[in-house]
Amino acid sequence: MSDRIPVQLIQTFEPAPTKIKARSTDNLIHTRSFTGLFRTLRISGAGVLFLLFFGTVWLNWGGRQAVLWDLSESKFHIFGATFWPQDFILLSALLIIAAFGLFAITVFAGRVWCGYTCPQSSWTWIFMWCEKITEGERNQRIKLQAAPWGLNKLLRRSAKHTLWLAISLLTGLTFVGYFTPIRPLAEELLTLQMAGVSLFWVLFFTAATYLNAGWLREAVCMHMCPYARFQSVMFDKDTLTISYDAARGEIRGPRKREANPANIGLGDCIDCQMCVQVCPTGIDIRDGLQMECIGCAACIDACDSIMDKMGYAHGLIKYTSEHQLQGGKTHLLRPRLIGYTAVLLVMIGALVVALMQRPMVSLDVSKDRGLFRENSAGQIENIYSLKIINKTQQRQDYHLSLVDGDGFILQGKTQLSLAPGEIVDVPVSVAMLSERPGKGSQEMTFKVADSDEPGIYSIAKSRFVAPMNR
Repeated sequence: MSDRIPVQLIQTFEPAPTKIKARSTDNLIHTRSFTGLFRTLRISGAGVLFLLFFGTVWLNWGGRQAVLWDLSESKFHIFGATFWPQDFILLSALLIIAAFGLFAITVFAGRVWCGYTCPQSSWTWIFMWCEKITEGERNQRIKLQAAPWGLNKLLRRSAKHTLWLAISLLTGLTFVGYFTPIRPLAEELLTLQMAGVSLFWVLFFTAATYLNAGWLREAVCMHMCPYARFQSVMFDKDTLTISYDAARGEIRGPRKREANPANIGLGDCIDCQMCVQVCPTGIDIRDGLQMECIGCAACIDACDSIMDKMGYAHGLIKYTSEHQLQGGKTHLLRPRLIGYTAVLLVMIGALVVALMQRPMVSLDVSKDRGLFRENSAGQIENIYSLKIINKTQQRQDYHLSLVDGDGFILQGKTQLSLAPGEIVDVPVSVAMLSERPGKGSQEMTFKVADSDEPGIYSIAKSRFVAPMNR
């Protein structure tokens, strides 16, 4: 009889916990209602943002809409300031600052932007609230979805979609109202006289809000938003993310409230599934950090409420870092975060300086396509067109001149009076004195200055063309 090969047990495996299905049989995520600290913070923050978005558009300032991007006039009003296309570099700077701010907050606390202030998330929470008040709580909505069509289902669904469409229409009207005066726009909508471009864009943004917040929801965060893809490169082991404390929570399992988990070989997680049922993207945070997590902290509030009922300490799910989960200490001040913050502060300071030093009069110079000509006095002459914009909110008097214009004469209208926001094109000519030696093409600097306040001015450069050795 041959010898048998001995069998050696190398490793044993614990049975995997039952995978919880976040979606119902209709493949939709039906979230459960909950309360808690982070929900209160999110609602308060979103409430302020909604107040700003829906309220600011109705404010007046100096007889006009306080905040208005007037596309027809190519100017942007923000309360007492008016910005022109020449100032759009400031808008670019503002967008860059916003990007660096997003990078800095992501390094510090992950996707809190997504969970608390992102418009997609904020409007989705509102639409979910509409579902709750029209179709009931999570289990009621699941039953209603599976039920055959009848009067009850028809009325509840109609009420939900009516609320969705009303919020979407108000959102579309408000957004377009930042580009077209809101009061006549609203009057046209109420009297059903809206047409043309305004009607198209109101309907477009209404449809976009209705689809994104009502139907696509978590699909936008999981599949369409690029931020979900590149956020991981900004995380480090000290980034505060929503995490499940497996060392404390495992092994999961139900138990009686008075039972001591240590005596029955269980951790603090009672496997109640609340953290999954409240998640707007339908993930199980106990599986670890996932791309789909938007950092809304709904699972923290839900878990803490269960810990209260069981008499356990909060923090089974919490904002923490990888270092802290491994028994170390979170380092709040670290090179990457300090670098982002320093750059952010420098850019904010530069933007503030640029806004304070922004010239309140604009000057653009266009040279006539002809090279030069000789006038009746025998002088070489170039023709220019000066575009001047009064960026202030008052009528201003201006004076045109040449900077370091020795040997040249500026001819044309040099004294101007412009109404607030007025744009004028002024044709002028520059003649070179006959006794000045010619140098061919040379730089020419024009200046427009306030007649009463010389400190308010703008300059622009062009070229003066003359024959050589004149």
